[in-house]
Amino acid sequence: MATFIVRRLIAAVLILLAATFLMYNMVALSGDPLEDLRGVQTPQTQQLIEARIRLLNLDVPPPLRYFIWLSGIGGCFIGQCDFGMTVQQQPVLNVLLNSMDQTLRLVTVATVIAIILGITIGITTALRQYSAYDYSITLVSFLFFSLPIFWFAVLLKQFLAIGANDWLQTGGQIHWWVIALVALVSGLFWMSVLGGDVRRKAITFVLGTVAAGLLLWYMSATGWFLNPRFILFGLDFTIVAIGVFFVAIALIVVAILAGFKRKRSLWIALGVAGLGLALYYPVNYYLFNPSVVGMTFWLMAALAIVTVLVGVGIGHLFGGDNKATNRKVGGWVAFLVGAIMVVDRHMQLWQAYSQSGFIRGRPIATIGAGNPGFADSSFFVQGVDSFTHLLLPSIALCVISFAGYTRYTRASLLEVMNQDYIRTARAKGLTERTVVVRHAFRNALIPITTIVAFDIAGIIGGAVITERVFAWTGMGSMFQNGLDRVDPNPVMAFFLVTGALALLFNLLADIAYAALDPRIRVS
Repeated sequence: MATFIVRRLIAAVLILLAATFLMYNMVALSGDPLEDLRGVQTPQTQQLIEARIRLLNLDVPPPLRYFIWLSGIGGCFIGQCDFGMTVQQQPVLNVLLNSMDQTLRLVTVATVIAIILGITIGITTALRQYSAYDYSITLVSFLFFSLPIFWFAVLLKQFLAIGANDWLQTGGQIHWWVIALVALVSGLFWMSVLGGDVRRKAITFVLGTVAAGLLLWYMSATGWFLNPRFILFGLDFTIVAIGVFFVAIALIVVAILAGFKRKRSLWIALGVAGLGLALYYPVNYYLFNPSVVGMTFWLMAALAIVTVLVGVGIGHLFGGDNKATNRKVGGWVAFLVGAIMVVDRHMQLWQAYSQSGFIRGRPIATIGAGNPGFADSSFFVQGVDSFTHLLLPSIALCVISFAGYTRYTRASLLEVMNQDYIRTARAKGLTERTVVVRHAFRNALIPITTIVAFDIAGIIGGAVITERVFAWTGMGSMFQNGLDRVDPNPVMAFFLVTGALALLFNLLADIAYAALDPRIRVS
C-alpha cells in the first residue's frame, strides 16, 4: 500500500507540472496585461507600465516565466510559499487564503448534501424499480441534470429568496389548499416508497397524508416559521418534540444496521437517545451558552468526536455477542442525536436573528457569504447567518450532482442485486435488510466512489458561476478576475488548488476500493 501511494503521488506531481505549464502559458498568451495602462495618457503611465513589467516579470517569455512562478510554489516545502503578485499588487497567497475558506465551505456543504440525498434516493428507487416513485424520481433527476446552473440560480433568488422573505413578512401563514396539496403528495410519496400490498399502501397513504397535513396546519397556526419552537397552549413542548426525534433516530438506525429482532441493539440505541435527552438542558445551558463557553469550530468538532466515542463505548460495553454491530449503532445514534441538538440550538436563535436590525425580517440572503453585522457575534449566531447565505448557492450546486448520484446509485445497486452471491444470500434465508445493507450496498458503492472523486473538481468549477450569481468573493471571483485582467498568478492559484484536490480524491478513491471490496488488493 505504501509503495502504491508513493507511486501515485509521484505521478500526481508530474501531472500537475504538465497541466500547470500548459495552463500558465495559455493564460499568459491570451491577452495583454498592460492593456488597461496603454489606453491612459498620463505623466506616470510609462512608470506604471515599467512597474507592472517588473512586478509580473513580463519581460520574460511565458514558458520561462512559468519556472519563476514554479520556484515560488516550490518554496512551500520549506514554509516560504510565494504564489506571486496580482495586477493590483496584492500577494496572491493572501487572496487565495481569504477566498478559499468561502469556496470550500460552499462546496463541502453542497457535496455532502448531494451525496447523502442522492445515494439514499438512488437506493430507494432501485428497491422500488418500475414503480410510480421510480418513474417520478427519474423524471426529476433528468430535469435537474439538464438545468443550466446560472438560470436555476437566478430562479432561486427570485422565487425562493424574495418570495419566501415576502411571505415571512406577512406572517408565514400557509393557505389551506397548499396544506392539502402537500399532504396529498406526502401520502403518495410514502405509499410509493414503502410499497406493499393494497391494504398496506392504503394505510400508508392515509397516515402520510394526515400526518403531513396536521404538521403543516400546526406550523402555520402557531407561526412556527417565524419562531421554530413547539408551543401549545402557551407551553413550550420543544423537549417533547426533541424526544420524539431522538426515538425516531434510534429506531431508524436499528432498522438499517441491526434489525428489530436484535433487542440488545434496540435497547442500546434507545439508551443513547435517552442519555441525549437527559443531557439536553445541561448542554444548552452550559456548553452552548456563549457566556459560559466560547464555542469555536474546533471545539465543536472535538465535542462531536467525544459524542461518537461515548456512543461507541456504550455499544461496546453493552454489546454482548454482537459488539461490532452495536458499536456502529451506538456511534451513529450518538452522532445524530448530537447533530439535532446543534440544529435545535441554531433554531432557538432564528427569531432574534431574523428580526434584528441587520436583517429586518428578510432572513434568506441573495448575495454575499455573510452579513458583516454578525462578524463578531457568537458561534451559533454566525452559524445561523452562514446558513441563510449558504442556502441558495448550496441548492444550486447540489441539484446537478444530486441527479447524477441518484442515477448512478440506482444503476449500480440494480446491477449488484442481480449477482449470484445476492441470490445465494437470499437462498440462505437472510432477511432482505441484511441482503441489501450488508451484501449489496457495500459493493454498489464502488462505482459511486469513482463518481464522487471525479465530481469534486467539477463542482468547484460550477462554483465559479454560482459565486458570480450570488456575489460570493471566493475562489471563483479570484479566477474570473485573473482571466479578465490576463493575470496568470491568481488563475494558477485556483487551478493548482482544484487540480490537487482532484488528484487527491482520486487517490483516496483507489484506497477506498480495497476497504469496500476485500477482493481488491493494491499492489
